[in-house]
Amino acid sequence: MDKIQVRDREFTISIPEAKILQRVSEVAQQIQHDLKDEHPLFISVLNGSFVFAADLLRALDMPCEIAFVRVASYDGMGSTGKVKQLLGLKENIEGRTVVVVEDIIDSGLTMKQMLETLRQQGPKDIRIASLLVKPGNLKVDLDIDYCCFKIPNDFIVGYGLDYDGEGRNLRNIYTVVEE
Repeated sequence: MDKIQVRDREFTISIPEAKILQRVSEVAQQIQHDLKDEHPLFISVLNGSFVFAADLLRALDMPCEIAFVRVASYDGMGSTGKVKQLLGLKENIEGRTVVVVEDIIDSGLTMKQMLETLRQQGPKDIRIASLLVKPGNLKVDLDIDYCCFKIPNDFIVGYGLDYDGEGRNLRNIYTVVEE
């Protein structure tokens, strides 16, 4: 399916599943090389990163753990740009190597705040692994250690990313067709 319909919008394939899985495997190999003497805790930011996190961890052959968090940064219908709370992080990260797993980094504001919140808990090291990064939209400097794809400022869906709650189950990544 080169074109699909999600809700009221048409999307066209931009990154096929085979390319995604190949790149995820390459990033996993890099993580494994870099953290070979560690026992990292991967923190998957829900909801969007669950597919990426699952494939990333399955591609690793090293001792590791995973935790899932939600980031509360909304006030009503809009983002405040400030992380109010990490919902669900029960693990003690003091002295640990942490890899934050994100589906997409857009402005970087939420990630920056999340990193500041995590640093207050005294980890040994924090790294970022993101499936997608929109470099043209970054408003803050972030050291993104592992990035699968850099993409333009297009609206996308699939492989965990949604449009109004739908499309997360799509195996490819699709870009909206502008009208």
